[in-house]
Amino acid sequence: MWLRLPFGDELRAELGSPRRSRRLGSSPRSRVWRVELPEATAVVKQIVDGPDADERYAREVAALRLATRAVLPVVPALLATDPAERVLVLEHLDHRHPAGDWIVGYATALARLHATARPEDVGVLPRWQGPNQADIESFLRLAGALEVPVTSGVSGELNDLVNRLDQASGHALLHGDPCPGNDLHTATGIRFIDFEQASLGSGLMELAYLRIGFPTCWCVTSAPEPLLERAESAYRKEWRTVTGSDVQDGLADACAGWLLRGDALVQRAHRESTDHLARIPHQDWRWGTATARQRLVHRLGVVGRMTADHTSLSGVSRLSTALRQRMLARWPALQPLPAKRP
Repeated sequence: MWLRLPFGDELRAELGSPRRSRRLGSSPRSRVWRVELPEATAVVKQIVDGPDADERYAREVAALRLATRAVLPVVPALLATDPAERVLVLEHLDHRHPAGDWIVGYATALARLHATARPEDVGVLPRWQGPNQADIESFLRLAGALEVPVTSGVSGELNDLVNRLDQASGHALLHGDPCPGNDLHTATGIRFIDFEQASLGSGLMELAYLRIGFPTCWCVTSAPEPLLERAESAYRKEWRTVTGSDVQDGLADACAGWLLRGDALVQRAHRESTDHLARIPHQDWRWGTATARQRLVHRLGVVGRMTADHTSLSGVSRLSTALRQRMLARWPALQPLPAKRP
């Protein structure tokens, strides 16, 4: 279906008239074109209609403007906007195939992005929202469905975890969906795109993506431990360089939080494109795809290992390990997550 390029008179007056345009692939929540302008090639992105379209547009514009503070660019330049049409015009960047150790540079750029927000920016973007009581109940129903006993202290540990995540300090600029595909590997470094879910909060929630398996993404990877350690060290070093402070502890909490939340954003996007009526809860993953079970087994393993020495999550550690063992016994053909991105 042909769609009109949303490039109105004000944009033409500011940037000139497009000479050529070509529609690019995008999520169901946006439309994207590559356009040839008199001075440069650019990308035109329009947020499509929907109950939260205005909010998503406002988040993306606000995040891109905050991110321009980075000394080394971490986002494409925002060339112009048309709020009435929910349109952004962005610098076009050529993407190169990532190197094998791409997550090290990714982690460095992510720290640089996170560090662009400041305490006085509170309120410019919504605060990051973590798991809630419904997620706890769903996770515990998963244990019941798999007939794995839940010890008496686990519910309290999970409640305390949710409270800690809700009260976690931090004003980092969080991308909201920093996945393979939303990172452009260019000749001058990594740039992030698609900030419709941006928020402010603790950067650990996105540093955790590397270990937990990119929980808001359609594709996931699991890097070897030495590469993970290099990437996390690179993040901490860059954060210290830019902010003058150390990254706080709490990575185990962050990973456990993503285990509870599951793949909410992925499921929402799938629902929007296929008219599914309900979020897939944890307890229904046993009827889901092999990929869904594969992701869950990976996260259970990560959380089981990372929380083993944490007194506050010792019961969660044992439960996660037991759930993983039960799933592997029930679905012995499940394979580990791929080590390389698509």
